[in-house]
Amino acid sequence: MPRKSPFTIRLSRQEREILESRARKYTLPYCEVLRAKIVLLAADGRSNDQIAAELSVGRDVVSLWRKRFFHERLPGLEERPRPGRPRVFPPRAGGADQGYRL
Repeated sequence: MPRKSPFTIRLSRQEREILESRARKYTLPYCEVLRAKIVLLAADGRSNDQIAAELSVGRDVVSLWRKRFFHERLPGLEERPRPGRPRVFPPRAGGADQGYRL
């Protein structure tokens, strides 16, 4: 039997516009687009299981972002600092002769 989330999402007009804009953008990181879609679907009354199935993510991911939005609203969807060493990416290859070597 599916559990019902105690975190019911109701959006203001401004919040809905911001989230819909984020959900449509191709230039944002995928995680930000996904978070916006999760909150929009939650505001439409969908359960965590339905959202997880529709977006192909785990129910625990949906539950996390629904809860954070419920408590913190839009700022809760932002990336938080993580412990440990920051991520480091190698520089982009400038040409065919500057490829990566393994």
